[in-house]
Amino acid sequence: MDAFWFIAFPYLALVLAIGVGIYRYLRSRYTYSSLSSQLLENRKLFWGSVPWHYGITLILLAHLFAGLFPGAAAFILGGRVRLLVLELTGMALALFALFGLIVLMIRRLPTNSLVRRATSYMDGIVLGFLLVQVVTGVSIAIFERWGSLWYLRTAVPWFWSLVKLHPDMSTVATLPGFVKVHFIIGFAIILLFPFTRLVHLVMFPIHYLWRPYQVVIWNRRRGRTAVGSTELTR
Repeated sequence: MDAFWFIAFPYLALVLAIGVGIYRYLRSRYTYSSLSSQLLENRKLFWGSVPWHYGITLILLAHLFAGLFPGAAAFILGGRVRLLVLELTGMALALFALFGLIVLMIRRLPTNSLVRRATSYMDGIVLGFLLVQVVTGVSIAIFERWGSLWYLRTAVPWFWSLVKLHPDMSTVATLPGFVKVHFIIGFAIILLFPFTRLVHLVMFPIHYLWRPYQVVIWNRRRGRTAVGSTELTR
């Protein structure tokens, strides 16, 4: 079973993410939107969106840096004080992101919430996967100390073996169960990426710098309560 999750599944997730992402861009380009709900609940969105985006972005950048430059990361983490500081910083950022994610989920719970009406089933599934991913990440930071250091000797070699098309799962096969779940959920989110509004992350709206303001109007089908109104965007 490990062979499927740590060899076949990562390739499956990447192929679907790229293939479906390109297909969606060619056939439904105007669905590449985050469907911003700022107009609906601005205050709650701030307390959820800001902690989530800042926390998760810095954590992902740290993972990416360690994966691309393992030698530099090993040097930085080689000092005991530096390792402790970075471990505590990473845990704080993870808790910061978790707080924001929980707020984003809570604001969708009330049955009369306008944001809930603008939330699709796939959005709910992705939020659930993200919650599991962050919780397992926090658990690794708490129960598997110095995770950032052993990450260089386990996950990074596995990632590079996948990139080189010579998959080797030996470095991750013996890790604790919730660590494996963390890896699997990460690729599951990549698989779901093109099917959700997360796909807007791959679009770089540089043209927004010179595009004039436009009026955006939310419309709903007949028989459902109308959501939203008019909003000025770039």
